[in-house]
Amino acid sequence: MFLFKKILTPFILPPGIFIVFLILSGIWFLFKKYWKTGLLNSLIGILLWVLSISPVSDVMLRGIESEFAIPQKPEGDVILLLGGGAYDEVPDLSGVGAPSGDMLERIVTAVRLQKKLNIPVIVSGGKVFKHKKAEAPIVMRFLIDLGLPANKVIVEDKSRDTVENARYTSTILKKNGYKKPLLVTSAYHMKRSILSFEKAGIKVIPFPAGFKTWQNKKYGWEDYLPNVAALEIAYIAMREYLGLLFYKFAY
Repeated sequence: MFLFKKILTPFILPPGIFIVFLILSGIWFLFKKYWKTGLLNSLIGILLWVLSISPVSDVMLRGIESEFAIPQKPEGDVILLLGGGAYDEVPDLSGVGAPSGDMLERIVTAVRLQKKLNIPVIVSGGKVFKHKKAEAPIVMRFLIDLGLPANKVIVEDKSRDTVENARYTSTILKKNGYKKPLLVTSAYHMKRSILSFEKAGIKVIPFPAGFKTWQNKKYGWEDYLPNVAALEIAYIAMREYLGLLFYKFAY
């Protein structure tokens, strides 16, 4: 019964239910000799299945993450913590608003690094849309809750994307005389972030957080069943590759 549940559930929940519908409808249209519709539905269903399995989505993201490693003996005079999303109106232990899952990984890494080096942290993240709240104040609250002194946290709450993260924090770096910034962001986001800071004339020391893939990962049969977590990783990878492509032409 346990095994049956594990096999059946991925095809009842999204994206599995859509994969089943697309492939079965494709087969039905092919049987009725609606060749183009049948092939299109079947191919879309198969493509969605491929993107929804861990062996494929991991390879897509690993191409970005594997370029960076965590420094064994980090040295720097300030930590740059880039925003990664927030739920700005949710109730929380010490106020309103909480970081997203990816942002929490960045926060924990930044806190551990700050306690190791005892240097300031610049939190960068504004509001992307007018009806949203700035992310940096929410992150600052979490940093203080986790033990960082308030006078060790600097807030930059105007930036709306990675390019503006670099632009606005570069002003803070120059104003305070910081020369060796350690950049903390998700491993998959690091390459695009470095390009943005280089464009702003800032050389950073990458300190990646929240790795989602690793070399020589072992897979079982269950990893070839469609699941939303793998699809999300594929989405992140495609978004980063598109971002890098945009940077290539924009810069």
